[in-house]
Amino acid sequence: MVDPGAVEYGPRNYLGQAVSVVATDVRVPFVVLARLESACRTAAYLAVSVLLGVVHVVLLLPLLVFRSEDVWRLADLERKAANRFLRAHIPALPLGRAPDRPVLALLVLKLPTATAALLVGAVPLTLTVLLVVYGAKGISGGGGEYVGPWSLNAPAGLVLWLLAIPAAIVSVALLDCLGVPLRDVARKLLTTPASPGGAVREALAESIGDRRLAIAYWLPERSSFVDEHGLPVELPETGSGRTWTAVEHEGRRVAAIIHDAELDARPELVRAAAAGSVLALANERLKAELRARVEEVRASRARIVEASMEARRRLERDLHDGAQQQLVALSLDLHLIKNRVSADPDTIALVEASIEKLATALAELRELARGIHPAILSERGLSAALPALVERAPVPVRCDIQVEERLPPAIEAAAYFVVAEALTNITKYSRAENAAVVLRWDGDCVEVEVTDDGVGGADPAQGSGLRGLEDRLSALDGSLAVHSPSGAGTEVVARLPFHRLGR
Repeated sequence: MVDPGAVEYGPRNYLGQAVSVVATDVRVPFVVLARLESACRTAAYLAVSVLLGVVHVVLLLPLLVFRSEDVWRLADLERKAANRFLRAHIPALPLGRAPDRPVLALLVLKLPTATAALLVGAVPLTLTVLLVVYGAKGISGGGGEYVGPWSLNAPAGLVLWLLAIPAAIVSVALLDCLGVPLRDVARKLLTTPASPGGAVREALAESIGDRRLAIAYWLPERSSFVDEHGLPVELPETGSGRTWTAVEHEGRRVAAIIHDAELDARPELVRAAAAGSVLALANERLKAELRARVEEVRASRARIVEASMEARRRLERDLHDGAQQQLVALSLDLHLIKNRVSADPDTIALVEASIEKLATALAELRELARGIHPAILSERGLSAALPALVERAPVPVRCDIQVEERLPPAIEAAAYFVVAEALTNITKYSRAENAAVVLRWDGDCVEVEVTDDGVGGADPAQGSGLRGLEDRLSALDGSLAVHSPSGAGTEVVARLPFHRLGR
């Protein structure tokens, strides 16, 4: 019911026009009916949840043991029940993915929690039913029965019916209140982190009925399709059991829905679903285009790093096979000259001095070549290169290598130069007495950690070496963290993502 005097002119819209605010009186019967409906939905959800809890007790453990995909189906049943009865609006779960720990916790605890909630809600409801039943018996004559010390007659029946009204109100209110935490818990435990474009894809998959549905977004500049991550997608060929339906918006191609070929018999279903989500698909296409550009930049940076590594290796080989060999040959010639002029002390002294200078120059050239790119790293990997690097450090360094397998050259070089730069800084600035180098796996990342017991206070922003390492690592999607409180030593940690085969 609208009160004509309740119209006010408050905020203005983006055109500067006044926006009218209309206050309405909400009819009480509608509120009561809404709460009654909510209570009925909660009661139905609890009853269904107890049945599902029994199913979980019987099936969950065997399915987990055999790693069956049906665990995902159990979680999806929970989601559908919460959406149907509690109106939780939980998005579809990713197809076939093993449920997360919160979802498994919900499946395991479903029976005891649903049973406890059902008992709490059943107490006032049972009381209401008993009051109504005994009230009806009293009005109909009672049949000589008693309720406590009172005879069950017509006046007692009316009193019981009057008492049934507040009991019913309490029942409805309690069930309505139970629905709120049940809905919140279901949302929190069943809502999984959405992947890019995942919400649109899952919504289309559920509405069409094809859980393997995929979406390819059209990039006109490339004249190709990409997925939600910006990676290229090949459309299915005829006879593969899959087909695709184009999605257009305002006459321009937006995306392609890749679905089961059997849905071709019902093309209107796919087109209707696509039409209903065309704006969302257009928005996701723009996001996919941005991710494709980011992927191009990332791949370009990785190629630059790889090219620089190849240039370093080539320069190291040229120094080793060219200048170093010439200097070694010259050293041999000087030793021959020394043997032939053994009668002239002055000449011998001059030759010996030349030999020492040549040895120094050769050592410096080898150190330069090793700094450009150590040959041992290319030939034997980090498991041999890092101990050799640690042995040359003037500070005692404990070396713990937990990664035995060979890694891609760019990752090995990045890890090596992180250790080399950290040890150089320890030697120059830390005044440390001991240091440690650890190379280990941390999930799908290679982690390099260099620590010392020096004076600390290192600032990555002040050193070009660490900034250069950050750039090198970021080109490989890695990260560098430096923790160096004053007086408490320094910790340098580099993380480089690399997915191991067989994991």
